[in-house]
Amino acid sequence: MKLFFHILFSFVFLTAQELPEIREHYYDASKTKQNAEQFHKLLSNYSKNNNIILAYKGASITIQSKFASGIKQKKQLFIEGATLVENAVKNSPENAEIRLIRLSIQENTPKILKYKANIEEDKKVIVDAFDKLPQDLKAYIKDYVKQSKVFTDKEKQQLLK
Repeated sequence: MKLFFHILFSFVFLTAQELPEIREHYYDASKTKQNAEQFHKLLSNYSKNNNIILAYKGASITIQSKFASGIKQKKQLFIEGATLVENAVKNSPENAEIRLIRLSIQENTPKILKYKANIEEDKKVIVDAFDKLPQDLKAYIKDYVKQSKVFTDKEKQQLLK
């Protein structure tokens, strides 16, 4: 019964939730295991076709891999999450937010996982689309760019103006 209410609450909460709140949870998710679990629970039952939310769901799974025990479980979770993100990119290749999600994962993934191939491509989509984006998404991207190490000074200057 408790599980039923959790699933129902998660579904209602997620459908009523707006992207700015999901973005905030994503930002906090990598800070602690508890935050990662909360973010994952928020998105774990999402099964609709919004590619942005599916990319965040994939990101939530990749973050879970950071806190998993055992190499096998870490690898399984990471592959599962990255696959969801890649599918979202494939389905919405020009979506700057989805590209930011993948870029943030690739930037913060250990080199040993060899998941860094699309950083330049994702930056280009983000930079090219930036001026046409809604203000809240621009602010979100700016916050990420300020702390990112993959954006050049020129790109930062262009995005942070």
